[in-house]
Amino acid sequence: QLHLVESGGGLVQTGGSLRLSCAAFGPTLDRYEIGWFRRAPGKGREFISCISGNGDSTEYGDSVKGRFTISRDDAKNLAYLQMTNLRPEDTGVYYCAAKGPTNQPLCYTWGYQDWGQGTQVTVSS
Repeated sequence: QLHLVESGGGLVQTGGSLRLSCAAFGPTLDRYEIGWFRRAPGKGREFISCISGNGDSTEYGDSVKGRFTISRDDAKNLAYLQMTNLRPEDTGVYYCAAKGPTNQPLCYTWGYQDWGQGTQVTVSS
């Protein structure tokens, strides 16, 4: 079981950028599928992005396509979510999650077994 810790959240103005990090403790992150999700105030959990266990495949939610980029550095046991052109509607608690280890070539929006505690992102207008 992975222990995940998010960092990098904060307060940013509309149009600004942030990079979230997800540090994994325990087994190596290698071959774990990684997902990012967020929960906005008063709303349910929303899928943001995922990256496959080998890093070759990524997916993005429609609301963040073209603005957010997911990546991973297995040597450092880290995953990242680079967020650009932030909007007030991007405000929420962002969570990273892991599933695996897996040899699946793609990543999916469901089935994650390990979750971090979340990091707050607030975008002011």
